[in-house]
Amino acid sequence: METGSDGKIKMPRVAKVKNKMPAPVQITAEQLLREAKERELELVPPPPKQKISDPDELAAYRMRKRKAFEDNIRKNRSVMSNWIKYAQWEESQKELQRARSVWERALDVDHRNITVWLKYAEMEMRCRQVNHARNIWDRAAMVLPRANQFWYKYTYMEEMLGNIAGARQVFERWMEWEPEEQAWHSYINFELRYKELDRARTIYERYILANMLICAFLCQICISLDCCPLVLVHPEVKNWIKYARFEEKNGYINSARSIYERGIEFFGEDNISEQLLAAFAKFEESQREHDRARVVYKYALDHLPKDQCEEIYKHYTIHEKKFGSRAAIEDVIVSKRRVKYEEEVNANPMNYDAWFDYLRLLESDGNLEQVRDTYERAIANVPPSQIKRHWRRYIYLWINYALYEELEAKDPDRPREVYKACLEIIPHRKFTFAKIWLMLAQFEIRQKNLQGARKVLGTAIGKCPKSKIFRGYIDLELQLREFDRCRLLYQKFLEFGPENCTTWMKYAELETILGDFERARAILELAINQTRLDMPEVLWKAFIDFEVDQGEYDKARNLYRRLLQRTQHVKVWISFAKFELTVPEEGALDKARAVYRSGNNKLKTSQDKEERLVLLEAWQALEEAAGDETSAQEVERQMPQKVKKRRKIQTEDGMDAGWEEYFDYIFPDEESAKPNLKLLALAKKWKEVKEKEEDTEEMDDDAEAGDSNKDKETTEENLDADYSQDEDSSDEQSS
Repeated sequence: METGSDGKIKMPRVAKVKNKMPAPVQITAEQLLREAKERELELVPPPPKQKISDPDELAAYRMRKRKAFEDNIRKNRSVMSNWIKYAQWEESQKELQRARSVWERALDVDHRNITVWLKYAEMEMRCRQVNHARNIWDRAAMVLPRANQFWYKYTYMEEMLGNIAGARQVFERWMEWEPEEQAWHSYINFELRYKELDRARTIYERYILANMLICAFLCQICISLDCCPLVLVHPEVKNWIKYARFEEKNGYINSARSIYERGIEFFGEDNISEQLLAAFAKFEESQREHDRARVVYKYALDHLPKDQCEEIYKHYTIHEKKFGSRAAIEDVIVSKRRVKYEEEVNANPMNYDAWFDYLRLLESDGNLEQVRDTYERAIANVPPSQIKRHWRRYIYLWINYALYEELEAKDPDRPREVYKACLEIIPHRKFTFAKIWLMLAQFEIRQKNLQGARKVLGTAIGKCPKSKIFRGYIDLELQLREFDRCRLLYQKFLEFGPENCTTWMKYAELETILGDFERARAILELAINQTRLDMPEVLWKAFIDFEVDQGEYDKARNLYRRLLQRTQHVKVWISFAKFELTVPEEGALDKARAVYRSGNNKLKTSQDKEERLVLLEAWQALEEAAGDETSAQEVERQMPQKVKKRRKIQTEDGMDAGWEEYFDYIFPDEESAKPNLKLLALAKKWKEVKEKEEDTEEMDDDAEAGDSNKDKETTEENLDADYSQDEDSSDEQSS
């Protein structure tokens, strides 16, 4: 409270309370969003297209664009998208100096923006300015050495240019910054691509040594700060394992063993790793050093915590099953099953299901030599007959054998021998199994032996061609983008089975994808001219769709006409009319009507009247959808009348079996139908008169009623007889 000059106390002004009642008209957030969306959807007329015709207009256009870009940059210099668009536009105008100037100005604004550096260098690479690109990568790596994108792209560019020494120098500069794990592996893979094993080994040593030094440095810091060493980020185990496997792969067994030992020594007993010990034991097992592997497993079980010993114990059990005393224990457990399977296969060697179960049991046991011996015993039981269905289960023994050698035994040569032995046993003159040929080819591809795969498939086609082999070979060449080979294979495939419509369509589809439309058209033309086809309607449809897709409506129309010369099926007429209706030309509706008229005239001579009725119904639906009253009445006048008739039934011996009723359609334009229509009109008139007489007269007694009914039945029978005679006479006239 304040005191005025006259000594009075002034009270503070009280703020007015706002009206907190809800407004009479409420506006929700949903309404606001809807209105905003509707305003965004208002169509704005596109700006007129500008066509530049002389250098002055081009200069003016460039000036306007540059002024617009400069204005955008002047409004907000920190928005890098404006700079990028400006520089890319200058690049599109082939003004490289100006584009470089824009990029440099952008880097002056924000030199730590990775996107700007990347797009700047990519522009120089696109324009084949290699030295400029190197200069930019060097500057970027110097300013932002921790941005891995620059180093990856820089090394990739040097490698693509063939400057291996330069790429190695860039990697060395990168490794000085001790980057993340992937960078070291990229350097190692780079050296391995050029068979530099010693350099790769040196990089592994530097990488692991760098991790060891970092870890030791962090340990010293933790000790000095009296903090817990468990929070340290130790070098990962997988790096030691990768290094050891690298040495093992290249045949340096002692070096690989020393690496495992160094890794165990580095981690010590406190931070011992389960994965490292398991990998070490498997390495010794692969080298057939079973005593060493047993020592490693025991060391792991003694020093690892109990909750981490599950995998070690599992591997140790498998090892002992294979090479130790525990194998005898496991043999006792499964001995009953083994004896049972042995009895079954000895009693019936052709019981291939028993062989499958027996082999599955042995594979779970893990005895490689025993599994191989059992497979050899199983495949020795060749089916005696040369019927393919007797060989189907037997062939899967060979397939499982080859897959076991490839996946479990990891032997790259034995699967090939298994497949070849299987192919020698199969009687290819009687039948063959395309699955075996394709699996052998796929195995050769997995072994990176492309020529061997092609040789296998070529032999299969020459010795026992099958559609499945052709398709597999074509799919292989398509994946390799060998389109000339695909063409040759399709030609061989069509020589083998020219009646296969799917092959013709796939061949034409390939040529269409390659952009050779004339060749595709010629292929489809050859296809429809074949004397035998399994699905000619599908082939004609594919040819017509091809011409429609290419916009060749006249050619599609000619195809329809050629098809109608071969068949007068109602579906062809309806499809032709619908095609005419969809063609974006003037008078499409009139052309569709003309097709319907032609089809109606052609089907007049057809014995199947239902086809003509289907055509007229399709025409009527068209007129109801797009026609007028006159055209609709024209179709309505041609619609037939549905009539119930009777005809005699005869058995296979020629004896009469009675009469049957059926429905017939009588069209107005049929001359033979006029007597029938006249007779039907008289019958209808007689029926109406009879109904009136029955309403007016009264029945006196039952006898008179019976007499009248009898007279009525007699009259109806006479009319039916006359009607059937008229029908027979009309049928004779039409025939």
